[in-house]
Amino acid sequence: MYRDRVPRALTADRDRLHLILMLALTFSTGIADAVGYLGLDRVFTGNMTGNVVILGMALAGADDLPVVGPLLAFGTFMAGAALGGLVLRPVKVGWVPRTTWLFVVVGVVMVAITVLLVVFDDDLPHGVQLLVTGLLAFAMGLQAATARHLAVKDVTTVVVTSTITSLAADARLGGGTGANAPRRVLAIGLIGAGACVGALLLQAHIAWGVGASAAVTLAVAALGHTTED
Repeated sequence: MYRDRVPRALTADRDRLHLILMLALTFSTGIADAVGYLGLDRVFTGNMTGNVVILGMALAGADDLPVVGPLLAFGTFMAGAALGGLVLRPVKVGWVPRTTWLFVVVGVVMVAITVLLVVFDDDLPHGVQLLVTGLLAFAMGLQAATARHLAVKDVTTVVVTSTITSLAADARLGGGTGANAPRRVLAIGLIGAGACVGALLLQAHIAWGVGASAAVTLAVAALGHTTED
């Protein structure tokens, strides 16, 4: 019986670490979205719902909203997610070597974006803005697909609408069980905190936010590597 308890304890510790790492990526996504929306002409690089809404309003001619940026972000996000699905589909759910490498790729892409932003400083030509938008959205799509394969309940790393819905629907005040409320609250709070940090970093330089996201992502890849199946 003792032998059975040891693997269960290890599994619980691993699941807890995976939750923490996905929450860290949720914070990182908040930073990236702040950089995209505030620094790249009102474009979300992780929250595709926001881009779809912006596109809908832009097509109606509302408030000179951008079309090309959100459309590009939408397409490259899907490309990143498709790549993640293709790479991970043959392997079992959980943290496997491919998971680590995909998160490393996300981090490396962000590092490349950071270097690009430093080179151009604050004078970003429109073409470079679109390149950064496309690369960052691609990275977020790849991250989202990789996180999805880990199947950490209520933490997708890129959106919290479904998390907010689940938190409210399952609330004890409404007769629910309140299941997973702490992680849901953390996910919601962390993406907001990330956006706040991203906005603050943007005041110093647009590259700082992307660099911070890159550091978080690479740290997650390193720590997650220790739990590979």
